[in-house]
Amino acid sequence: MSKIFCIGETLIDFIPVQKEKSLKEVVGFERVAGGAPMNVAIAAAKYGCEAVMLTKMANDHFGDHIMDVLQKANVDTSYIVRSDEGETGLAFVSVDGFGERTFNFYRQNAADLLFSEEEIDGEWFSGEDFLHFCSVDLVDSPMKIAHKKAIKEMKEKGGIISFDPNVRLPLWPDEESCRKAIIEFLPLSHIVKISDEELSFITGIEDEEDEEAGIKALFTGDVKVVVYTKGKHGASIHFENGETYEGKGFKVTVADTTGAGDAFIGGFLSELSQHEITSENLVEQVRAHHEELLTFANASGALTASVKGAIQSAPGKDHVLRFIETRKTEA
Repeated sequence: MSKIFCIGETLIDFIPVQKEKSLKEVVGFERVAGGAPMNVAIAAAKYGCEAVMLTKMANDHFGDHIMDVLQKANVDTSYIVRSDEGETGLAFVSVDGFGERTFNFYRQNAADLLFSEEEIDGEWFSGEDFLHFCSVDLVDSPMKIAHKKAIKEMKEKGGIISFDPNVRLPLWPDEESCRKAIIEFLPLSHIVKISDEELSFITGIEDEEDEEAGIKALFTGDVKVVVYTKGKHGASIHFENGETYEGKGFKVTVADTTGAGDAFIGGFLSELSQHEITSENLVEQVRAHHEELLTFANASGALTASVKGAIQSAPGKDHVLRFIETRKTEA
């Protein structure tokens, strides 16, 4: 059975109790375990996959809580390194009336950034596995080097590399540093999941009419599949030859978009892992199963956005399938 390895940060999101308030106005927060790679691992586990988290985690109370959340979600935590160095990163989030978020991060001494290449064993991986990562932990640190080793080892085994830039500019010295890191790692990926807002930031192509050119620019190095998400407007799959498949979004009342993109890619990868995927047949398999991949991923993201909180809001597979069937009936 395929494993979905997720490498990167785990942290605590403090979600405001009061909606439609700026952070300076919020007086109460709810603690929620988070971090995009962790959210993807939890979503994949809830969809019945064998999901593994790769990171270093602080020996503090927040770290203990995150471990509990991962284990309750059936994510494999046996590869996580616990450490007295560093602390659990914190993120304070404000949510506007449309469910969109802004962040304040406190993670200069985050334990996950100390995860080193020496703590990764290439024997963990096989040609049936996936490795998913984001950009938050690509800042200059031991963790950035650990990403490179994990990617190299997974590729040598024949596995699939998935990259969601998941841009969080407040964590970078400047925009160019973030863009440079993303462009450095982009060619190492087989699958790139990118949002409409991130496309123009990464490629520098801002005109909506040049969206096609922006997507085409992402096909560099080993990139074979681009999954382009457009919020309520759904998502599309693109191949280097210009071939495109569209998937309609699902209309829901948005409560909180935290984790919706992570649930989307977690759903996409979990469905993809049900087929015999290799780096050689990836395009063929995604083409053959594009409808089910996009439908399940869009439903997963929509359901997550319809309730508050990242981890708690990740639905189970049966829930997603019932939701899809209900919407088919309504249509």
